[in-house]
Amino acid sequence: MLRVKGIEVFYGDLQALRGVSLEVNQGEIVSIIGSNGAGKSTTLMTISGILKPKRGDIQFDQDFIHQYSSSKIVSLGIVQIPEGRQLFPTLTVIENLEMGSQFPKAKKVREETMAWVFKLFPRLEERKNQLAGTLSGGEQQMLAIGRGLMSKPTLLMLDEPSLGLSPILVKAIFDIIKEINQQGTTILLVEQNVFHSLNLSHRGYVLENGSIVLSGTGQDLLKNQHIRQSYLGL
Repeated sequence: MLRVKGIEVFYGDLQALRGVSLEVNQGEIVSIIGSNGAGKSTTLMTISGILKPKRGDIQFDQDFIHQYSSSKIVSLGIVQIPEGRQLFPTLTVIENLEMGSQFPKAKKVREETMAWVFKLFPRLEERKNQLAGTLSGGEQQMLAIGRGLMSKPTLLMLDEPSLGLSPILVKAIFDIIKEINQQGTTILLVEQNVFHSLNLSHRGYVLENGSIVLSGTGQDLLKNQHIRQSYLGL
């Protein structure tokens, strides 16, 4: 479904990604793990068209998308849930969800998709007329994921969905991600909670200093000595 080949990305003169290549197959959950500053968010922002690679290319299905606008990429079915949620705090839960279904394809099935989001997140339905800025951190993360789903993505990219959440809410969010995948949405996950993300994922990539240094199945990476020492403290 997604093939990233040899992308190099710069912030001015500072090189952030160095020949990054990865693949995501339809129906998979794929994780990118790494420390702060490794280039994980930069990778997602490049796939979603917010950043442009200086070299390399990105293919989604039959389209080479690395020079497309971010709105064009969303219309093709790639949706990113950004780190920090970035909701509209003065809009209600329903209004935030509706903002996720602005493209014609998504707008046509808005009511059906919203019913599905409320089934995934019953708490959002309970608070549907509440301002997003007054929600708890866990509820805001649910709303951010729900807003992304309103765009009817075929590939959902999540950037640090467990950030700042309690252990109980972290488990709940990962359970929801698994359910979304089982219902047919392919997922690319950036996450510092290495144990949860690799345990959930079919495959994973390890990004260090802007380069992919390891890849494999989620379970194989969990057993890898470098991962255990560097990321799990074992």
